[in-house]
Amino acid sequence: MSFGENIQTIRKQNHLSQEGLAEMLGVSRQAVSKWELGEGYPEVDKLLILSKKLNVSLDGLLVGERKTETVGSEKGKSSDTVRITSPNEGVIINASKIMRSQQFKGGKNSPHFALYASDGDNSSFGGVPNTFLGWYRNLEDITREIDEIQTAMNEGVATYTLKYSVKCKQNLFRTIED
Repeated sequence: MSFGENIQTIRKQNHLSQEGLAEMLGVSRQAVSKWELGEGYPEVDKLLILSKKLNVSLDGLLVGERKTETVGSEKGKSSDTVRITSPNEGVIINASKIMRSQQFKGGKNSPHFALYASDGDNSSFGGVPNTFLGWYRNLEDITREIDEIQTAMNEGVATYTLKYSVKCKQNLFRTIED
């Protein structure tokens, strides 16, 4: 499902019109319409407000899933999981799947991408839960991180510590680099 479809579904589940959602977020109804049509995306601070007010996780709103695929190496060392440590967020997870968000629009000090991981355990109700790992300045940094995690898995490396994520803080309703 695309971001636009997700936002529309969540809006309808909460019995909100486009105008009602726009008012809640302090944007125009046309902005909400564009998001739902896939013609634009809200700023990070708007996503955070939306997440809190509608009680939905950020990963529930976002799309852009990139599944890590294990490719057998010549030495046969590839692994289905790698233990990922996120020093900025204080998270450690045995991950079998890595996902990035769509690009967030925000100020020059705002991160533009988020990285998520999943352990691949489908036993929970509603699907596989995703764990937020970190914020990234740009597509190049998050792509490099995902590629290095993929390489670690292919080489059978047991642990990986995030290298390119940025430390952020929340300032009112905005997420900015610390």
